[in-house]
Amino acid sequence: MINNQLKTVVLLGSLTGLLLLIGSFFGQNGLTIAIIFAVLMNIGSYFFADKLVLMMYRAKKIEQKDNPDLFKLVREVVQLAHIPMPKIYIIPTMTPNAFATGRSPKYATVAFTEGILKLLNKDELKGVIAHEISHVKNRDILIQTIASTIAGVISYIAFMARWAAIFGGNRDRDSGNLFELLALAILTPIIATLIQLAISRSREFLADEGAAKTLHNQHGLISALQKLENGVANHPMEFGPQATSSLFIVNPFRANAIFNLFSTHPPMDKRIEKLRSMHV
Repeated sequence: MINNQLKTVVLLGSLTGLLLLIGSFFGQNGLTIAIIFAVLMNIGSYFFADKLVLMMYRAKKIEQKDNPDLFKLVREVVQLAHIPMPKIYIIPTMTPNAFATGRSPKYATVAFTEGILKLLNKDELKGVIAHEISHVKNRDILIQTIASTIAGVISYIAFMARWAAIFGGNRDRDSGNLFELLALAILTPIIATLIQLAISRSREFLADEGAAKTLHNQHGLISALQKLENGVANHPMEFGPQATSSLFIVNPFRANAIFNLFSTHPPMDKRIEKLRSMHV
């Protein structure tokens, strides 16, 4: 777990360094405007994204009387994790999956698809719940928001830099600087995106580890991940934006070679290998 926490710190530091690098090629005013714009956008996302994503997936809030067995499992896990009981939502799709959202443990929500409730047994479902509760406890929504803010600022500055390079001043005199700026403006958003995705993958490993340690048992989660990978392959999500894939315990959409390069989740065999090597 310490290795994945350290990896997150290093990756966030790399994003910050990338921001300072591209900012050094641009005026202070442009950098300030980009930072303010990105921060405001991400503050809005931080406070309201959970409601928006639940609407996107047509999720419906349920009460204990609607599914007492599910509430019992969630309550058992949150008591072990020492956090408040989250709100429970159901997504009307047979694609087996689940995600957690909310800006803090006090405002957390865990959403389950109808498919995952039918596919998994109680031990497997408990492993999934523990994974999602680990995301909540680790405040991964906050960490992803910070990463998104920095990556967003880089993208905005790069966009401005591209226009400056294309419509800038004397091209003959500053051709070296122009091409350097244009290359930086094109490459830095791609690098920032790759770092942001690496942070997401690191947090998935961390949530897997946290789940196993919370339950003192990794076997239910291992079995669940194997079933979910096959379940999604046979029945990928038919609706919802692919930009939300990082929320789910497994990627809910049909993958391809390009998509795998920009994956928000670690390879399943790596996740299972790490879980099997744990001593809990």
